Amino acid sequence: MELKDLYGSASDKKLFSERVDRLVGQFEKLTAQKPDFFFSSSGRAEICGNHTDHNHGKVIVAAISCDILAAVRKTDDGTVSIHSEGFPSFSLNVADTEVNKKEYGKSVALARGVARALADRGYKVGGFTAVTESTIFRGAGVSSSAAFELLVCEIFNQLYLGGALTKVEKAIISQYAEDVYFGKPCGLLDQSGISLGGLNEIDFENPASPVIEGLSAPAGYSIVITNTGGSHAALTAHYAAIKEEMRAVAAYFGRTVLREVPYDTFFNGISGLRKKVSERAILRAFHFYEENDRVDAAAAALRAGNTAGFLDAIERSGVSSLNCLQNCFVPGSDEQPVPLAIHMSDRLIRDGAVRIHGGGFAGTVLAYLADGEKERYMTEMSKVFGKENVFSASVRKQGAVQIDVAALLDGKEG
Repeated sequence: MELKDLYGSASDKKLFSERVDRLVGQFEKLTAQKPDFFFSSSGRAEICGNHTDHNHGKVIVAAISCDILAAVRKTDDGTVSIHSEGFPSFSLNVADTEVNKKEYGKSVALARGVARALADRGYKVGGFTAVTESTIFRGAGVSSSAAFELLVCEIFNQLYLGGALTKVEKAIISQYAEDVYFGKPCGLLDQSGISLGGLNEIDFENPASPVIEGLSAPAGYSIVITNTGGSHAALTAHYAAIKEEMRAVAAYFGRTVLREVPYDTFFNGISGLRKKVSERAILRAFHFYEENDRVDAAAAALRAGNTAGFLDAIERSGVSSLNCLQNCFVPGSDEQPVPLAIHMSDRLIRDGAVRIHGGGFAGTVLAYLADGEKERYMTEMSKVFGKENVFSASVRKQGAVQIDVAALLDGKEG
């Protein structure tokens, strides 16, 4: 493993060394000991496949070059203690794994949920102390919660399980923690993107055994993510409604998820559906079916070296999220920073595409654009949304992994 496998072309040995030194210093200050291990867990970018995973659809997702970096020491007292810059510190006993609704939305819930999922699979885990710092923007839609879940899962995996967990198992365990313990309904996109690393097309028709195909990112193009503002804290009901409305359509046909309903059956049943569900639910179902086709088209274009076709599928995905999925602003609100950012992007980008990123309603937009346009685009978006809210990222080969800091700094394989 090399530093560029974590941070892409923007990897900087000096900055990485400074991060490690700060982390080690903080660890020693808090524990009076040195860390024994280091871990890194990435953010993720949803490239195509907006809100399809929870109905067993298809996605293209990438691990990206921002991360949570952790210094870790194994303990023998069964206590997990995590100190994260910018978050309250917490401790929990790995034997205490009952759901606590008072912990909804808190990091401790994610760690507790991972511990429970491992125990339910017959694994025995123990304690550790970790100190972390993150370059993943909070609330910017690049899955800081999933990165944290995968970090905890991989620490348990390496310290106690001998690396026995597969990447898919780690994603499923982490998704369970977020859904049941953190209180946020979600599919498997976020966790899978981070756990797998790289750029992948994933078909969740069977979520327990998804079909995964690796892809190569187009050369000469960059990802730019703009955090348009707005908190995700009050949006859980809106996220849940998308899943629930899609599943209500499926239920009309006697199925659980839309993937189980053939498109022709859905289309031919619309007149009856209107008597049972809202038109918005029907439009969201249209988005599901058509988004799966766009994912296939984008992946096929990448395999054929057809960058224009890939970008066209991303752009059409964004239009569908706005018009059919309707997750680009909060219903009834005149605060609409996401549509503003998308419209500005359409005016600025000549060779590229833009779309809502992640759950939606507030937060971020993703632009995939030619490297030659990146500087101007970021400058113009920064004028409106703030320089601190516009950042570029590259696809990262590694997701959540244990790292050999010395080898990375020496530039050797490790």
